[in-house]
Amino acid sequence: MNNPEQGSSFANTPDLLQAVAQQNRHTNWELVGRIPLSFPTHHPQGLAFVGDYIFLSSVEVLEPPLNVFDPQRSTPGRGVGHVFVIDRTGKLVEDIFVGSGDMYHPGGIDFDGTSVWVPVGEYRPGANSMMISIDPSTLEVTERFRVQDSIGWAISDSKMGKIYGGNWGSRQFYTWSAEGHQEDRWENPSSFIDYQDAQFVGNGEAICSGIAVLPQASDSAGYELGGMAIIDFNDHRLVHETPIQVFSQAGHVLTRNPFALTCKSDGLFLHVAPDDGFDVGGTELLTFRARL
Repeated sequence: MNNPEQGSSFANTPDLLQAVAQQNRHTNWELVGRIPLSFPTHHPQGLAFVGDYIFLSSVEVLEPPLNVFDPQRSTPGRGVGHVFVIDRTGKLVEDIFVGSGDMYHPGGIDFDGTSVWVPVGEYRPGANSMMISIDPSTLEVTERFRVQDSIGWAISDSKMGKIYGGNWGSRQFYTWSAEGHQEDRWENPSSFIDYQDAQFVGNGEAICSGIAVLPQASDSAGYELGGMAIIDFNDHRLVHETPIQVFSQAGHVLTRNPFALTCKSDGLFLHVAPDDGFDVGGTELLTFRARL
């Protein structure tokens, strides 16, 4: 693979935070781009942009885990963790296999200007995870450290040498050193949605996105509520949160797992891949704009 441009196309600027803070339930998200992915994408989890390339994490489940929420009876299941490297037309450039043993579920990912950070855990809460990084130039995978919890997403502050993350459903937030020393753990003050992917924006702040499946009297499948939030890891504070009420052609809310953001002069752009490879129409990388 040719060397990618070292720098995300999603710049971490105050403008991005300000743009997200302006969004609310009345925001009009306009579809402005779509890239079909014509290879088996399985169940996508996280999204990061590195120069001309797109990194998409995904889990391929070979044997579903059983009794996931019962620690005494749960089974790990079997699967394969993938990080797909894709060009801007949607063509698969590389399929990187990640994980070890029962740890086969990659989560939400982020690019810190040097490496793509990926947590890979067991497919059940309160289990075990490994933190890996991928060199986008060589595609070399390096295991950084392990965590005795199911980590659902991770972001890196390379300047300060810190890694931030959230566990299953983001009920707790973590801060680690780059070597894996746990420096902080605190409770999520909100039960609005379960964050699935995140983007670091500097100064200990992150933009998180995710989903909650809410029961409906008329629909046993439930209602998918999506949303975004600004989280301040320094002050243990939720700065802002907003619902997302737009759905894909397969009926999934936009923030069902992979997401990335950018802010330009003509709006705030939300990049998502909510549909699985086995959904009707397969997985597409969708871009929506909110005018500012």
